[in-house]
Amino acid sequence: MQPVISLSSICKRFGHKQALKNVSIAVTQGEIFGFLGPNGAGKTTTIRCMMDFIRPDAGNIEILNKVISNNPNIKQSIGYFAAENQLLEKWNAKQHIDFYRYVKQADKSAYNLLNELDLDASMPVRHMSTGNRQKLGFILALIGNPRLLILDEPTRGLDPLLQNEVYKILKDYVAGGGTVFISSHNLNEVEYLCSNVAVIREGRIVADKSLADIHNLKTYIISVTFKKAGFKIPKANNIQIVNEDGLSLSIKLQGDVTPLLKELSQNELIDIEVTHASLEDVFMEFYK
Repeated sequence: MQPVISLSSICKRFGHKQALKNVSIAVTQGEIFGFLGPNGAGKTTTIRCMMDFIRPDAGNIEILNKVISNNPNIKQSIGYFAAENQLLEKWNAKQHIDFYRYVKQADKSAYNLLNELDLDASMPVRHMSTGNRQKLGFILALIGNPRLLILDEPTRGLDPLLQNEVYKILKDYVAGGGTVFISSHNLNEVEYLCSNVAVIREGRIVADKSLADIHNLKTYIISVTFKKAGFKIPKANNIQIVNEDGLSLSIKLQGDVTPLLKELSQNELIDIEVTHASLEDVFMEFYK
């Protein structure tokens, strides 16, 4: 199956700063693809290149099987949500929706989302909270039944209940045949929504995996309490000492836990606990 989004060796420089370094990403139809990275890593620059707001210095971008720079009409099939969405301060939600409906020749289904997301249609944008601005931007992205959604931090500023409403809308959208590319800092959100993720760090893709593959990295946290001081600290390439404090030791391990447990058991132990590292712990390894 040909990807809905295909980025191949994208490079972008701003002055002396190399913002993107050979970024390659492929997103297939019907998935929610997560795009992760710390602030300044290159997420928004990548998305702006995908939307053809800026042009890469090198590489190729195809959206919906066409080169985006040569086919501006493709944007009619894309719902876009910007991290810093540009709304007209004097307009209310209804005026924004009416304008987008006119541009995309869309039906009135967007008005249903006003109720679902509890947004006042008559309130001018200048009086809206950050969360309400996010809601409006999200509604506008869905107008016209786009084939693809490109979303940059869409749930930032929303409370957990409204985040869940957005998740439900996105899952229904994908169930109807749509595809979602979502940039996020929220790892719980990514774990809940996404089947595949890419991690960008300093302009370079450092991981491009399915969530199942990431969970299979088998990262553990081992916490040990010894009966007396003077214990021997284990050493191995797959071991990281997280904390050492008197009679206690905390270790992060990636891989088979059995050899480490055998080594620790040579000491007199009071307690030992083995837990799976959180998704955040796993991604921190990529960020480092």
